[in-house]
Amino acid sequence: MAFSSLALALMCVVSLALAHLTQAQNSPQDFLAAHNAARAQVGVGAMTWDPTVEAFARNYANQRIGDCRLVHSGGPYGENIFWGSGREFTAADAVNSWVGERRDYNYNANTCAAGKQCGHYTQVVWRDSVRLGCARVKCNSGAIFITCNYSPPGNIVGRRPY
Repeated sequence: MAFSSLALALMCVVSLALAHLTQAQNSPQDFLAAHNAARAQVGVGAMTWDPTVEAFARNYANQRIGDCRLVHSGGPYGENIFWGSGREFTAADAVNSWVGERRDYNYNANTCAAGKQCGHYTQVVWRDSVRLGCARVKCNSGAIFITCNYSPPGNIVGRRPY
């Protein structure tokens, strides 16, 4: 009897630790660290977490739970969105996918390579976007939807991100 109680208690502790680990990989600090690492690579100052921007991101992410479609909010902030299925995608996964577009950005021409996207990357490193708020939800389908919002918004036509 004592052994089964001990085993149950141990299972509870392990479950809580794993739940905390998943949560810890998606904290505001995790989003900030990934963004600020990319910004530091190009000499752009760090962003700060903004609870108002986060509330906007959280509200919009909650609206996507039903269908998990990659649709932009149309809100007042700059925005990057991410969708992934098949595993528990994290804050770092989403930001790294956006930063991966760096290879398709030509700074001198301030353009993306032909047929490629790079606007997610340029928003991450946009010098004037200094406040960040992000949210991550698991959709009804089991897929992950992540949105990050930026204030003030970047990607202003004709201007370089840094």
